[in-house]
Amino acid sequence: MHASYVIALDQGTTSSRAMLVDAAGCIVDAVQNTFPQIYPHPGWVEHDPRDILSSQLSALTELMVCRSLEPSDIDSIGITNQRETTVLWNRETGQPVANAIVWQCRRTAPIIEELCGSADTVRAIADRTGLVPDAYFSASKIKWLLDHVPGAREDAEAGRLAFGTVDSWLVWVLTNGRVHATDVTNASRTMLYNIHEMRWDPWLLDLFGIPASLLPEVRPSSGDFGQTANPGIAPGIPIRGVAGDQQAALFGQCCFEAGQAKNTYGTGCFLLMHTGAEACRSTHNLVTTIAASAPGTPHPEYALEGSVFMAGALMQWLRDELGLIGDVSETSALARSVESAGGVYVVPAFTGLGAPYWDADARGAIYGLTRGTSRAHIVRAAVESLAYQVYDLAQAMEADAGRALSVLKVDGGASANDFLMQFQSDLLRTPLHRPQNTETTALGAAYLAGLSTGFWKDAGRLCDLRSTDAVYEPCMEDARHAELLAGWKRAVQRTMS
Repeated sequence: MHASYVIALDQGTTSSRAMLVDAAGCIVDAVQNTFPQIYPHPGWVEHDPRDILSSQLSALTELMVCRSLEPSDIDSIGITNQRETTVLWNRETGQPVANAIVWQCRRTAPIIEELCGSADTVRAIADRTGLVPDAYFSASKIKWLLDHVPGAREDAEAGRLAFGTVDSWLVWVLTNGRVHATDVTNASRTMLYNIHEMRWDPWLLDLFGIPASLLPEVRPSSGDFGQTANPGIAPGIPIRGVAGDQQAALFGQCCFEAGQAKNTYGTGCFLLMHTGAEACRSTHNLVTTIAASAPGTPHPEYALEGSVFMAGALMQWLRDELGLIGDVSETSALARSVESAGGVYVVPAFTGLGAPYWDADARGAIYGLTRGTSRAHIVRAAVESLAYQVYDLAQAMEADAGRALSVLKVDGGASANDFLMQFQSDLLRTPLHRPQNTETTALGAAYLAGLSTGFWKDAGRLCDLRSTDAVYEPCMEDARHAELLAGWKRAVQRTMS
């Protein structure tokens, strides 16, 4: 009897989901559980690893119970996760030694300043990892835990502790401690993994004072991560796919070839372009990262990644702080109710400007206000600012990769905004494709698992399953295009510190 489904476990920053995916690539059921965020000090963000587990495992159990599923009904499990978040646990007891330090947490910025202050060190880290040294990544978080949790460094050096990003923590518990592994995409976000030699880098481990015995084995994203053996979970289900959330979304959007790109419009925006077998070194403050690959791919595959800090969060600000809208869904119609933004530009540098500017001290501003400026003009300018920021990232990416964007595949909440999608296509001069199923992160995890087992024959089959909801073609006149971008660039220049 053939199994009917793949389960995707989508472990995010605020919630954990279990999603049931059938052979047609449709999500037929889903269970979601939120879990607490912990803010012990300003700028600190933590999760209790046990909260992550209970929210994720109860979602999996509820999904199987509600659908009356047996282990034999499930072909495999794929895991996708919030990246960089750092968990340390005791190998003998299986208990975490402290709360997880979340990717957003800034407590380790002084460690980065101290260890990575010289230009030579910055260059060496970028050469090895593709990353710009930052507290965002896992390396300084591990060092902080080893230095501040009583007994942690001694236990780590004695081989009693294990480190993992959230995927490793889930795999460890699901397999009842039999597998301590991560995949290449998550490893590439730790700032400890050499993305060219495909191994933990001894120089980086020495720089951050991290014993190699802590680290998980690194495996392909589509491959064998053991099988469920935890007493509280249905036993014997193979775990066959793991990828960090943004790489899973790139895979779920079927961006398998160099030049293909996806943008997720969430709280922020994450733009990733597949660059094939070439790890393109960025000269525009983007990061180089490993992409998830189908099984049997003969070489590592890479992507360029850039982030916009304020996307959906800007729409929430319009609603909650300014009261200009009652619901985010109003923004498309409001933006269309005026012919243009009337010369108004919103630069949402609330937490500084990200790539390609990287100005942490810049602050948000609204320019071009006149007596005739209305609520609709400001809302339209705010929506347009999302597209301008993605345009800046795309320009940097095209320059780094030496190739043009062939198509941009979009997902995330704001991809439902038809005005924004058309404006984005006009700015980029590139078609935008929005899939019918925008749950591309979970689909990516499911696809990686199902390809590994043969549930889906090959990557070509996944492209066949993918159905497009809407295609946006560029149609803006050249003069208007140049005028709008010149105004945006002036606004950004005025905002920079």
